[in-house]
Amino acid sequence: EVQFVESGGGLVQAGGSVRLSCATSGFTFDDYAIGWFRQAPGKEHERVSCISNDSTYLADSVKGRFTISSDNAKNTVYLQINNLKPEDTAVYYCAARPYGVYALLSIICRWGGMDYWGKGTLVTVSS
Repeated sequence: EVQFVESGGGLVQAGGSVRLSCATSGFTFDDYAIGWFRQAPGKEHERVSCISNDSTYLADSVKGRFTISSDNAKNTVYLQINNLKPEDTAVYYCAARPYGVYALLSIICRWGGMDYWGKGTLVTVSS
């Protein structure tokens, strides 16, 4: 069974930091791109970061504050968020799509193209 389990969200003060985790199982981790997306209530979804076995992507809006990383031995992807802002408040989802030698991460890793999704973890930033 393919599973994605996000964790690490919660209520955080502006200026603080959180590390979100996406623990995966049930597929060949190295053959997929993993992405982080977020959506605030009543707002459109947003792609924030993606990672593959050879590339990373960060949205311009989060560069300098967000860092994506992976631990392949644990089949887990992390999203480190520093200097949290109230506008970071959202449900954060991880998702996966097959990724191969001819793939381009920024094209593959899109909301409408991901095959497997977690249920999300809520980050609430107070000020």
